[in-house]
Amino acid sequence: MGGGGEGGVGFASLTKIRAVVRNTAENITFIDRSGSPDPMAVSKTGSFWLTEALTGAAATGGIMTGTLDLGSYVDVGDQQAVAVEQVDFIWQVRDTTTGLWDGNLQVAAGTDITFDAQVSDLNPGGAILRADDNSLVGSGTLNLDQTNNVTSSSSDFYPDNYGKLDESRMVVNDQLYVTADIGGTVLANKQMVLTCRIKARIVKLTTKDWIAIAVQSTASDN
Repeated sequence: MGGGGEGGVGFASLTKIRAVVRNTAENITFIDRSGSPDPMAVSKTGSFWLTEALTGAAATGGIMTGTLDLGSYVDVGDQQAVAVEQVDFIWQVRDTTTGLWDGNLQVAAGTDITFDAQVSDLNPGGAILRADDNSLVGSGTLNLDQTNNVTSSSSDFYPDNYGKLDESRMVVNDQLYVTADIGGTVLANKQMVLTCRIKARIVKLTTKDWIAIAVQSTASDN
């Protein structure tokens, strides 16, 4: 049942067919998807990983920032973009005396600490964004209760997984910005380090979708 030529059945249109089976007339309803539109994005590569590590100063908390350069992946003329499939955050501790690394955040904390981490496709200016900001690509929060020896990410779970390709977070800007905030005190010989790991692929968008994403990104910047 074609949908291409004159009189053909369009995408998702319902058609009634009269069938005679053993002298019994039945109405059979079917959906013809032969005329379905092009998908939003077509993969040009398989998935790959981008990483950026932020290192805080010893004995202090506060804001840490970094960038991921997407200039070699994004192409305006070819409507080429980066599809972000997953964003993950890993917090570690570095002992400045021994140079060793581990994941025991409690040995480095002088007080209760909240660890915030975000990735955005516009420069947040060294600040943590509100969660409804359109430029936000991924985020996570880790709360450390030093007194009771408990950690929790219940206020903002991570990693962020975006599912199928058309559900991925499409980025048309040439940089991603990683921002972290350590809300508490760190011991004198310890450094908190955040590693951001992003699973992505290069895709080609339709002209319409490219423009829509670019307009949304521009609007977020105003």
